[in-house]
Amino acid sequence: MRRYFPFLLSLAIIAADQISKALVVHFIPEGTVAFSFFNDFLWICHVRNDAVAFSLGASLPAAVKYVVFICLPLVIMAGVSASILSDRILGPLTGFQRWCLAGIAGGGIGNLIDRIFRSLRVVDWISTNNYGWFGMERFPTYNLADAAIVISVILLIISMLSGGRKNAVKEN
Repeated sequence: MRRYFPFLLSLAIIAADQISKALVVHFIPEGTVAFSFFNDFLWICHVRNDAVAFSLGASLPAAVKYVVFICLPLVIMAGVSASILSDRILGPLTGFQRWCLAGIAGGGIGNLIDRIFRSLRVVDWISTNNYGWFGMERFPTYNLADAAIVISVILLIISMLSGGRKNAVKEN
């Protein structure tokens, strides 16, 4: 039963992501910036992304987008979810690593919901100033699901590099 607890994080991320996107869609017209904070560092805006990170795949035909942006992620999310419950896919994981996978699953499912129910278009609403780093004035706009995925992947990598898998073997 303990292995199911990380799915609480997945559900919390999905709920927060979908509620925030619903509020953005309802209150902020698409293509506009509603609020600016910290001397223009943070914008709360409403944009739609019909591709993946950094608009990769925007020019793909719709049929290919359905396969690459919906079917493939569904299979990946099923694999991630199965990895939380079983050691057969990735081997032994620590409890922390299972929670990281749950964060990835929650973010992935949050964006999948948009792709399925919003015509392959994900609602993005957080824009930060990049101060010209990497040739970008502003970092590409993102949402809570994207943030959950990135943070969870970073924490998972740190955990694995710091010997987390060895600890998982000892725990099991």
